[in-house]
This record gives sequence, C-alpha cells and structure tokens, in this order.
Amino acid sequence: MGSMSGPGAGLNKLWPNAKSALDGLVRDDMLLAIGGFGLCGIPELLILSLRDSGVRGLTIASNNAGVDDWGLGLLLATRQVKKMISSYVGENGEFERQFLAGELEVEFSPQGTLAERMRAGGAGIPGFYTRTGVGTVIAEGKEHKDFDGVTHILEHGIRADLALVKAWKADTHGNLIYRRTARNFNPQAATCGRVTVAEAEIVVPAGELDPDEIHTPGIFVQRVVHNPHPEKRIERRTIRED
Repeated sequence: MGSMSGPGAGLNKLWPNAKSALDGLVRDDMLLAIGGFGLCGIPELLILSLRDSGVRGLTIASNNAGVDDWGLGLLLATRQVKKMISSYVGENGEFERQFLAGELEVEFSPQGTLAERMRAGGAGIPGFYTRTGVGTVIAEGKEHKDFDGVTHILEHGIRADLALVKAWKADTHGNLIYRRTARNFNPQAATCGRVTVAEAEIVVPAGELDPDEIHTPGIFVQRVVHNPHPEKRIERRTIRED
C-alpha cells in the first residue's frame, strides 16, 4: 500500500496535503472506517480527496452517511459507495433514494455495537456477544447464544483496509487528541484500520503533547495531514421561534 512514513526524516508522519496522504493507499472495493458523529469530527479534506481519487465499490463503516452535499454524502453522489455499515442515516436524501432503489447495500448496526465492532477489530478481537438487537431485524442470520439464561447475538469486529479520522491536535509522530463530540467514533476508527490517516486542525512538533492527554497513540497512525481551516457545518440547525 505504499510508504507508511511521511516525506520527512525519521518518524515524521506529516504529509503536505490530503491528496498526497492518500497516494498509494486507496483502491477499488476496499473497506474503510471513517470517523465522525453527524458532521462533527469528519475528516473533510480526506473525504474530498477520496472522492477525487475516483475509487469505486467502497464499503464504508461510519456512524452516519453525512448530508447530501457534505461529508460522506459527496461519495454517495458520485456513486463510489457500494455498501454502508452505519447506525444512523436519516439526514441524507440521496442515501434514502439509493437504498430504496436497491442501488446501495446497507448494514444497519446499533450505535454502541458499531463502536464496539471497531474497537474490537482494533484490539484483535474477531467477535463478541451482545444483547443489543436480540429479537429485531438486526439479529437475523446471526448466531445466538445464551449466557446466564439471557440470549445474546454474535457481532463481528471490523478490521478496515484504511481508516480516515479527524483530530483536533496531532504531533508529527501521529499522536492524536480529539475534542468533545469528535471523540465519539474517531478513536475506535483509528485503531481498526490496517493503515490510518489522520487529519488535524493543529499539528505540533513531537514531544509537545502531554502524554496523559493523548487519545490515540501514534503507533496506530501512519500519516497525518494538516487542515488549519476546517469547514464546520451543522447537520441540522434547530432554532426557537419567538
């Protein structure tokens, strides 16, 4: 999949832009884990570069699918996504249209289950049992097993070919800090990728981050790209009528 280190010397993992950071890593029919919660904490520059790369037949594990004109919705608009593994898809009209027309395969996963599937994959755990989804369509076709008289279903860990995540702050060794809501799925996605590329608002030299504040250690991250001016959109704006 190409060089895993950045163009700099030693352990420098900083790449000059999102396009170069994806060079040699993306291909058709790959499985990606992409961080974000709604439009918060999505790696917008990496998603744009993924779209511009032209790769197709993608399976994407992500909490949701963005909106029609931003985030993962951009990849749906260009028909680059074959399958979504998601827990919430209610804000994307094109997603709904493709799903109902049979043009997009969808694997619905409860939100906590999806997070745990990513975490398990990153921890080398191939599967786990959970009560969540028992007796619903989520459980159809899955192994059932009783523990202490309670039925559980088997869920498989997610091990992605490539993970794309968004951090608030990173250092040049790939250590990451997330901010608030962006910490929901990004840490799990970062660990479950065989290769992980991080997009960060702030990049500092190695050694400047307090080790106690690091959420994702740099050992999980192969490439970093700086995005000092992120476009932070609101998924759905709700205001009070006076």
